[in-house]
Amino acid sequence: MSVTQDSVVTAWREMAACHAAACAALERELGERHGLGVSDFEVLERLAESEGRKFRAQDLAEAVHLSQSALSRLVDRLARHGLVERCGCDEDRRGIYVVLTEAGERCHAEAVPTHRDVLARLLPASMLSAASSGG
Repeated sequence: MSVTQDSVVTAWREMAACHAAACAALERELGERHGLGVSDFEVLERLAESEGRKFRAQDLAEAVHLSQSALSRLVDRLARHGLVERCGCDEDRRGIYVVLTEAGERCHAEAVPTHRDVLARLLPASMLSAASSGG
């Protein structure tokens, strides 16, 4: 199948529009129901999925596509609400870990159904079927 330049641009625009709509809905619904933004949720999600419920700050910033300074401000806010803590890294004294607290784990667990519901509603069926089939 030949892909034209126009079809590539059209696909890109459709993907960008889908991403924008999903992000806007996630911001609104996670915010209203759980007091979280999309990046807040993504940080909690990565921590919840990680071994030991912790992530090196530098690696976490990369994983959630934030700059070090943006992640630092976000972690400050989450820490003020008791959802995460900062801990030193034993192997590298300059390294900092971000650790999910029990309150953070509960908050994440409560927000997961909202997050998944928004994505199920807004992601195209073709994308969902490709993800579920591993392709």
